Amino acid sequence: GEICAFKIHGQEMPFEAVVLNKTSGEGRLRAKSPIDCELQKEYTFVIQAYDCGSGPGGTNWKKSHKAVVHIQVKDVNEFSPAFKESVYKTTMTEGKIYDSILQVEAIDEDCSPQYSQICNYEIVTTDVPFAIDRNGNIRNTEKLNYDKQHQYEIMVTAFDCGQKHATEDVLVRVNVKPVCKPGWQDWNKRIEYKPGAGSIPLFPSIHLETCDGPVSSIHTTIELQTNYIGKGCDRETYSEKSLQKLCGASSGAIDLLPSPSATANWTAGLLMDNNDMIFKFDGKQGAKIPDGIVPKNLTDQFTITLWMKHGPSPGLRAEKETILCNSDKTGKSMNRHHYALYVHNCRLVFLLRKDFDQADTFRPAEFHWKLDQICDKEWHYYVVNVEFPVVTLYMDGTTYEPYLVTNDWPIHPSHIAMQLTVGACWQGGEVTKPRFAQYFHGSLASLTIRPGKIESQKVISCLQACKEGLDINSLESLGQGIKYHFNPSQSVLVMEGDDIENINQALRKVSYINSRQFPTAGVRRLKVSSKVQCFGEDVCISIPDIDAYVMVFQANEPKITISGMDHFARPAAQFESERGVLLLPDIRIVSTVTKMEHPVDLKEHDRANKPVVLEEMLHNLDFCDILVIGAELDPEQECLELDHVELQGKHLDATNSTAGYSIYGVDSMHNYEQVLRQIRYRNWYTSATFDRKFSVKCSELNGRYTSNEFNLEVNILHSSNSNFMDHVNHMIVQPQFLQSVHHPEGSIRAVHNSVVPSVATIVIIICVSILIFIITLGVYRIRTAHQHSSADNDGSKENEMDWDDSALTITVNPMEKYEKPHQTEEESEEEDLEDEEEDTTSAESDESEEEEEEEEEEEVIVQKEDKQNATRQEQLEWD
Repeated sequence: GEICAFKIHGQEMPFEAVVLNKTSGEGRLRAKSPIDCELQKEYTFVIQAYDCGSGPGGTNWKKSHKAVVHIQVKDVNEFSPAFKESVYKTTMTEGKIYDSILQVEAIDEDCSPQYSQICNYEIVTTDVPFAIDRNGNIRNTEKLNYDKQHQYEIMVTAFDCGQKHATEDVLVRVNVKPVCKPGWQDWNKRIEYKPGAGSIPLFPSIHLETCDGPVSSIHTTIELQTNYIGKGCDRETYSEKSLQKLCGASSGAIDLLPSPSATANWTAGLLMDNNDMIFKFDGKQGAKIPDGIVPKNLTDQFTITLWMKHGPSPGLRAEKETILCNSDKTGKSMNRHHYALYVHNCRLVFLLRKDFDQADTFRPAEFHWKLDQICDKEWHYYVVNVEFPVVTLYMDGTTYEPYLVTNDWPIHPSHIAMQLTVGACWQGGEVTKPRFAQYFHGSLASLTIRPGKIESQKVISCLQACKEGLDINSLESLGQGIKYHFNPSQSVLVMEGDDIENINQALRKVSYINSRQFPTAGVRRLKVSSKVQCFGEDVCISIPDIDAYVMVFQANEPKITISGMDHFARPAAQFESERGVLLLPDIRIVSTVTKMEHPVDLKEHDRANKPVVLEEMLHNLDFCDILVIGAELDPEQECLELDHVELQGKHLDATNSTAGYSIYGVDSMHNYEQVLRQIRYRNWYTSATFDRKFSVKCSELNGRYTSNEFNLEVNILHSSNSNFMDHVNHMIVQPQFLQSVHHPEGSIRAVHNSVVPSVATIVIIICVSILIFIITLGVYRIRTAHQHSSADNDGSKENEMDWDDSALTITVNPMEKYEKPHQTEEESEEEDLEDEEEDTTSAESDESEEEEEEEEEEEVIVQKEDKQNATRQEQLEWD
């Protein structure tokens, strides 16, 4: 029979079978929709054939047996290879050849093995030291050098087996790192420090690279090297007397190496570093201390303090090197040393020969200390405490007992004078010509002797304390297991721990601090050394040292300005009184620094013409001197005085001499002002003195910063002219005081605000005084015109007029062309007459003074109106 249909059994097969020839049963299998190999590579289903059937409508059809059909979809190379990553990154160490440093991988979405497999990779970038195999493994073809190139970027493409290449090449980034070297990383060699910055971290980002070594513990030492700064580190450069006062030492220390001055000139010939008060002795110099500076006979208790820097003595058997020596000044057969401090073969020796008394016995005379520090060429602070027969040495705050004490007989009394010397010992006897001997080689500073007193450990520690050092920010935040230790001067810090990250965090908190307001500018070297222990390793990694430095900048230099009333006059009676006259009742001390402020938007021309800005700053002073200009004070008739109660509660002391008054000690400018305002000048024989001139000058840091020289003139008013001048002089000199505190470069607000209220008050008083004076003068002119109208017409009466000048205190000389030497003072008073008349109308004037002024004004008017009689004027004589 005929075949009428084919039927496919399966779920939604995308195929259909159609009959081509019913008789022969030929049919065709075809797809109903496009076939995608990537969605399904194979199809399997069952097909049956059906005949045309029998009966009406062909309902009784028959079917054949089932046949299985298997269809494979043939692939087309329609997709290109694509890489799995958009960018590939890797890091490799320099100096090695690697088999593979990175593998790239591409895929192809085609379904057949021929088109879906990646058959080849290729590096597109030319001239790179890399190669790639067919599996995507990249290797280097030569040893890479980190210094030559840190990073390489190469482009790679891929091919499938149908030789279709990727549409987009991929970027491969290769970073080259240096050979791993254990050590500290991410630190700066230079650390900058600005004065007043407080505590700044030295290594805020540091960390330790161990190269995966089995580290068990780390021991790190941070050292701040400051032995070339000043006396071993940045210390206060005040004078030793001022420092001892600041540290609470008892007064009475005698400075044997002061700065050369008119009163202390024995150090003028020595080599000296002015900034740090250091005296250098080259084995050829010595200084004689004048008689009277140090008491002749020291008691059983006294203290010698000094800074010393000393190296090994030259030669095998070096001679004594004298620091301090008190010996016989003259004498043919005797050359006795009463007491001395010297260095001999790196030993410090103190000699003390007691005077002969009732007990003629052996006594301790030489005390020896042998210390390595004496010859290490570093600065050390020495304190020799004498409580006879016990002598104790403090070096850098540590106590040392003498290792050897030798006894000797006491010295028999004699009338030979003694000579105290520094840097050598004076040989007055046993030589043909007295000379220095036993010279010192090294540097000395702050050599003092304090008779009758001994110092406490607290004072000694304060005197040798450093003002700069290492610090740790927030100790409480240090990691667990971190141990640390500072040396006494805080120049060395030792840290230890077993966790690398905790050590890193701890080292980031190490900081540098300098508490001086004006630190010594320059470099401070830093050295960080580390030792590492490893777990069960005989050979452990070595950590290189860190060599860095702190650059301390120069502080802005302060300008210290002294101002106040620079001229006044007082009656002689006030100077002769028991309390005298206050010299500086309104003195002001102000310090300013110059700040250059240049906003970004200013043009260069505007910046050049922009005025400097003065900013007031507060700091300490260490001395103020009031010196007499001209002849020194005569102690028989005059002096400068200060109640010492004014110094109580302050770090101040004072000395008085015929040359002036000196206040010294480290204290605030305010305290110095308070003391200076209480200094009085007394003169109990004023008849021969008409004026005195003084100068005031202050200092910070032992003369490193000095003030202007403020000059003061004091006039002593004698006899009749003192009564009238008493209330006038204050108003005359007040404007000068106002000008002296004016800052032309830009006034300080604090000073300006303190002066403005007094200026307004004075201007108001002067204006009211002038107004009252003009009205009064007008009234009296009218009265005098009527009273003297008859006198103007009578020439003979005019010629017979006699002047009674007994009531005059100040008169105006109308004869300007006739000047006499004794008229100088009167003429200066005439120039100030108008100001005096204005002042007398102020609230300070009383009724008796106003009446006196009326008589003066009346006589002055008569004189001016009578100028036509020249003959009579020429005959006038003025007393």
